[in-house]
Amino acid sequence: MSKRYTPEFKRDAVELVRSSGRTPTEVARELGVSPEGLRG
Repeated sequence: MSKRYTPEFKRDAVELVRSSGRTPTEVARELGVSPEGLRG
């Protein structure tokens, strides 16, 4: 079963990508989640 993330968590992760200039994969790794987990 895959883990679900709240819309707020995803929004914050997207903001981190935008503000830091890092890739979504880098941010996901830093947050300890899979990049696929942040999609959708």
